[in-house]
Amino acid sequence: MQNKVEEFNAYRAKMNDQLLAENNKLIKRIFNLDTNAYMAGALDVKTKELLGLVASAVLRCDDCVKYHLESSKKEGATKEEVMETLGIATLVGGTIVVPHLRRAYEFWEALEENDA
Repeated sequence: MQNKVEEFNAYRAKMNDQLLAENNKLIKRIFNLDTNAYMAGALDVKTKELLGLVASAVLRCDDCVKYHLESSKKEGATKEEVMETLGIATLVGGTIVVPHLRRAYEFWEALEENDA
């Protein structure tokens, strides 16, 4: 049985491949814009990923939260940085974000378990 991280990444990769195979110019451009937006610029990649995490939590997109958690971890974000970021997201988004905060914490733990 796959763990939470592997399951999420496998599904995401499979569906992205299927979507991009449709050869829809608009979808391809959106994917490209997203990729380029998170490249290093005036802000480093880790900061951009943490900003993406805030926006994703406030917008209540669990898939987006998982993606930005994993990307933040790959960029060297610590648990303390992620928790502070999620705290800001909860402050901005209000208590409706709390269920997503719980799932984000659970996914971060799964990311840490994969590193062990």
